[in-house]
Amino acid sequence: MSYKALIFDFDGTLADTFDEGMKIYNGMAEEHGLRPVTEAEVPMLKDMKMNDLLAYLGVSKYRVPKLLYQGTKLLKESISTLPLFDGLETVLPALRTKTEHFGILTSNSVENVNLFLKNHGLENVFTFVSSTSKLTGKSKHLRAIRKTFSLKSSQMLYIGDEIRDIKASQKAGIPVAAVGWGFNSPASLKAENPVHFCEKIEELLTLTPIR
Repeated sequence: MSYKALIFDFDGTLADTFDEGMKIYNGMAEEHGLRPVTEAEVPMLKDMKMNDLLAYLGVSKYRVPKLLYQGTKLLKESISTLPLFDGLETVLPALRTKTEHFGILTSNSVENVNLFLKNHGLENVFTFVSSTSKLTGKSKHLRAIRKTFSLKSSQMLYIGDEIRDIKASQKAGIPVAAVGWGFNSPASLKAENPVHFCEKIEELLTLTPIR
């Protein structure tokens, strides 16, 4: 038995955008008077939930949409050059054969995602790409995807690297798989009780609904 819909987060799950994202953020921090991030702080930040992270950086919630928009535009300049996590080039096409709907739900832009997929020869692997301009808007989009494809919650799986991905899936009532190669630390992800946890990329091939 397989999930009928596999939906992936993008940054930190498919695309290794962390270093470039940190570079972009620090440039914006200087421009907007926010707290810059050092390499030494990264392990601590990886354990934080989104609200705690924003508070630590001095970013108020009302500023998030504008900063996210600016950061997404800046990322477009380098998105085609950024790496796919090693192993996904074979795992993703293999997963595609096991499911009816194979998509991406991200707070990045559809344009950036499509540029990245094209550069890595994956533009024909995914059946849809959906974007939300809010850091916490994924639960609404997951419910919309469920309705669009007339699926039961148990037939869907969202796959992401952040605590907020787990929270969004749980809020939407949809199973979630957390992955250990992205932003949040494995320990912080496991503490949120995802249905699945993948430490290695090849473990994605073993994901099946839990009865």
